Amino acid sequence: MTEERVLALAGLFQACALAQQLANEGRCDEAAMEASVASVFRIDAPSVVGVYGNISNVRLGLRTLIAQLDESSPDMSVTRMTVTVMRLERSLSSRADLLEKLQQGIIAAQRQVEHFGQDSSQVNSRLAEVYASTLSILKPRVMVSGNPQQLQQTAVVEKVRTNLLAAVRSAVLWRQLGGRQWQLLLYRRQCSMLARGLLTGATLDHR
Repeated sequence: MTEERVLALAGLFQACALAQQLANEGRCDEAAMEASVASVFRIDAPSVVGVYGNISNVRLGLRTLIAQLDESSPDMSVTRMTVTVMRLERSLSSRADLLEKLQQGIIAAQRQVEHFGQDSSQVNSRLAEVYASTLSILKPRVMVSGNPQQLQQTAVVEKVRTNLLAAVRSAVLWRQLGGRQWQLLLYRRQCSMLARGLLTGATLDHR
């Protein structure tokens, strides 16, 4: 397990944790979501850290990852979602047509970012639509459960889908770095130690 791989994993856990927060409460950590959504557009970043801007931007993901690895009662909904996203990314990798459609959708959303700003409702709607028209039609489907009142609101559902798109972005990165699902079990302790080190460094840098 490498620090880069742990960062990609933190990005994945962060986006899933944000989707779960939204499903439960209708709101989420805005700064963390901004970083997760930005990662969708950073396809050609020079480094793994560059995908997220800086390590501080994935502090929520690192904390979530540590909690899932260390605690006796982790939030299984986030873990299940993360594992499903990893499997979904594998399904996507064998569908060149959907990959092309996904890339085109992200390019179109990028143009809207320049016009309206990344955290605008227009960009959010476009990214949610990209997710719905590509990743939603693949198996396995990512099931997000939460507060039914929140999940009936269009704006909340769109933000959930946008975060799931960001989760898939991190899953792609994780696999590109040689990450595999079984490593989470085999290198659990090492992964947790690396995540703690990254989190400590990020917290010190952020002061």
